[in-house]
Amino acid sequence: MPFPREPVRSEPPFSSTRPLLTQSWLDLAFLHWPVDPADVAPLLPPGTVPDTLDGVTYVGLIAFRMDRVGWLGLPGVPYLGSFPETNVRLYSVDARGRRGVVFRSLDASRLMSVAVARTAFRLPYQWSRMSVDRTGDIVTYTGVRKWPGPRGAHSRIAVRVGQPIDEPTELEHFLTARWCLHNDFPGGPLHLPNTHPRWPLHRAELLECREDLITAAGLPAPVGDPVSVLYSPGVAVRFGRPTRIAAGSRPRR
Repeated sequence: MPFPREPVRSEPPFSSTRPLLTQSWLDLAFLHWPVDPADVAPLLPPGTVPDTLDGVTYVGLIAFRMDRVGWLGLPGVPYLGSFPETNVRLYSVDARGRRGVVFRSLDASRLMSVAVARTAFRLPYQWSRMSVDRTGDIVTYTGVRKWPGPRGAHSRIAVRVGQPIDEPTELEHFLTARWCLHNDFPGGPLHLPNTHPRWPLHRAELLECREDLITAAGLPAPVGDPVSVLYSPGVAVRFGRPTRIAAGSRPRR
C-alpha cells in the first residue's frame, strides 16, 4: 500500500517564526513533464516515495532568480545571496504524508553560494554561467554548467507571460504547492519545511526550450512538450529547522 498523503494545500500548513533561512524566488518559469514513478523511485531519499496524481509523477525544470538569501533572521545579502538558478526537481512524499520536492540538480551562478549549499546541506548545487533577461512579456533564462559537472550541461528557456490564474487546476496546485524539501544526508535523510504566501501564478507560452539538465540529472529525456508551463512573479520564502526522516519507513498496510 502507498504512503499516506496529506491534502494538497495552496497555503502553508504551518508558520515559521524563527526561520533558519530567508530568501525570495522571483521571475519563475515552471515547466513539467510526466515521468514513470518507477524511473523516479530509485532517485529519492530513503523514507520517501514518488508523489503521484492519478498514478503519474512529474519532473520539473524550474528557472528563476534567487534574491537576498539570509541566515538566522539576518538581512539578505544583495550580491552573494542574489543570482539566477535553474533546478531539476522531483515530487516526493514521506511516511508522515508530507508532500515535498527532491532536487536532482540546482544550477546557480555564485560559486561561494554553491560551495556552501553543497557542504552545509548536501544539496546537488552546480556552478554555472547564467542569466535571466526580460523584454516586455518575454523572459529568457540561460545557463551553461562549469563545475562540478557534467561540464557543459545547459539550458535555454524562453516564455511569454500570460494572464493571471484566478484558480489553479488540481495539477497546477500539485506541482507548485510544496511545503518541504526531502534530501539525503550523511546522518540520514532530512525534511526541511518552508513557508511562503500562496503562489501568484500566470499562464505562460513556451517559446523555446533547449536543455540537457534533465538527462544530466539521471532521468529519461522528456518526450514532447511540457504538459504544464507556468510563470510567477515570485514569493518571499522562510525555511524552518530540518528534522530527520525515518529512513527505514515503509508504506502503511
